[in-house]
Amino acid sequence: MKLMGEACERKKLRAPAENGGTLVEPPLEMIGEVIERNAAAKSSYDYDIGGRPLSHLITDARRELLEAAWDYTRAYRDVPLPSMAPETPILVAGHQPQLFHPGVWFKNFVLSNLAQRHGGVAVNLTIDSDTIKTAAVRVPTGSSSSPYAESVPFDAQSNEIPYEEREIIDRELLASFGQRAAETIAPLVGDPLVREFWPLVVERSQSVTNLGQCLAQARHQQEGIWGATTLEIPQSRVCGLPSFNWFTAHLLARLPRLWELYNHSVAEYRHENHVRSTAHPVPDLVIEDGWLEAPFWIWDRDNPRRRRLFVRQRGDEIILSDRRRIEHALALEPEGDVDRAAAQLAELAAGGLRIRTRALITTLFARLCLGDLFLHGIGGAKYDHVTDALIERFFGIKPPCYMTLTATLRLPIEQAVVSQDDARRVGQRLRETIYHPERFVDASANGEVGSLVATKRHWIETPATRENSKLRGDHIRTANAALQSHVTGQREMIIAERERLASLLRARSILASREYAFCLYPAEQLQRLMQLPAAE
Repeated sequence: MKLMGEACERKKLRAPAENGGTLVEPPLEMIGEVIERNAAAKSSYDYDIGGRPLSHLITDARRELLEAAWDYTRAYRDVPLPSMAPETPILVAGHQPQLFHPGVWFKNFVLSNLAQRHGGVAVNLTIDSDTIKTAAVRVPTGSSSSPYAESVPFDAQSNEIPYEEREIIDRELLASFGQRAAETIAPLVGDPLVREFWPLVVERSQSVTNLGQCLAQARHQQEGIWGATTLEIPQSRVCGLPSFNWFTAHLLARLPRLWELYNHSVAEYRHENHVRSTAHPVPDLVIEDGWLEAPFWIWDRDNPRRRRLFVRQRGDEIILSDRRRIEHALALEPEGDVDRAAAQLAELAAGGLRIRTRALITTLFARLCLGDLFLHGIGGAKYDHVTDALIERFFGIKPPCYMTLTATLRLPIEQAVVSQDDARRVGQRLRETIYHPERFVDASANGEVGSLVATKRHWIETPATRENSKLRGDHIRTANAALQSHVTGQREMIIAERERLASLLRARSILASREYAFCLYPAEQLQRLMQLPAAE
């Protein structure tokens, strides 16, 4: 792997195929060097960000993050005050407050382990600015030979709003989820973690009304029971830090340049990776009637629907708008200091306005200002190639290296050993009964069959010419058709085998998924996956 001073090496990353397999890139033994180089580079950043060096903003952001994360975490979990020394390594990861699969959860335990190894502090961001798509979990049930999946709700459905605005709706449904999920999966898994984990969720629901916080805090408590020593903080609270307001004001003041470089970096990624969709890796920022789209979301407390943020310059101020009902002015000039605008952003937030980073800027701020190492999943790592380009072009600095992690864990259910190759082979045999029926008959046991096989062989061995091409093909097809009645039994057996394999493959597609919520797996199986070598 190439480290600072050169671009971080980009590899094609895939989730492990084997059960219990992990992806850790770069290897654990190289992480100390990555942290040291990232930290050394950040201390020398001299980019001017709204009237102060970026390195100074980073120092303030790190202190604010640790103070806010400790204050948030200690409200529901007993954690010691972290070291606030500037030289203390900070490791950061993040994900939506979902009941995600074990491969995502694996990242949290590695985060804790690495912080312990390297004398640092681990902070996990719960990305609650993302919207909640569903309040249900897909749970497999049935039998191992004929499984199916049910959608088991843990709360009533609602409009698609950000997690930070999503309150618990149906407390009875939430309280009963653990039992309902355990009963649903019982024919396949008798001891899922949900039995001991869900009481933590119910307990947290007595203290917090936000659904995402309830789930994330309970999950974080479970991590503590298993020895993980991370802090947590919602991304919405990160967006309230003074350093974040300063950073945001600076980006908005220079939005025309950011807008151009953002779209250029996205277009370059599409070209290099042969991506044709204009929605991937992220949509382009647009311009509408003189309004530039910024890489932020905007909404307010009274109408919590995420909308795109648009900005336009008006004299010595900029106007923030969703181009519908929200419009606010900031005292902000393209080349001026941003202290007044940063203070105004804090005032607007106190009044209920939400300005939240979109995906690329979320990780850009986290990687650049909050931590010495950011831990990504595969999806985030792939798209952060765009973030690397944006950091280098907008700030004129080498992007800090990050780490990529995931794991594959399958439910402990016995399954038939079958693959698509098996189905393809049977399909090929079925095709042969039509085009090569002679392979399935005994030509010596039946005179008619022997005659048909001999006729076909004669025409196959006859060299094809322009004159005999049609006649030759007609005789071969006629022989094949005449032989069909003699391979009926074999064909029926092959069709039955094809149907059997199709049934097994359908069952395997359900049972072998790595995407089930972590709480559906047995605790012992999960703990084996999460356990790394002890810190030295």
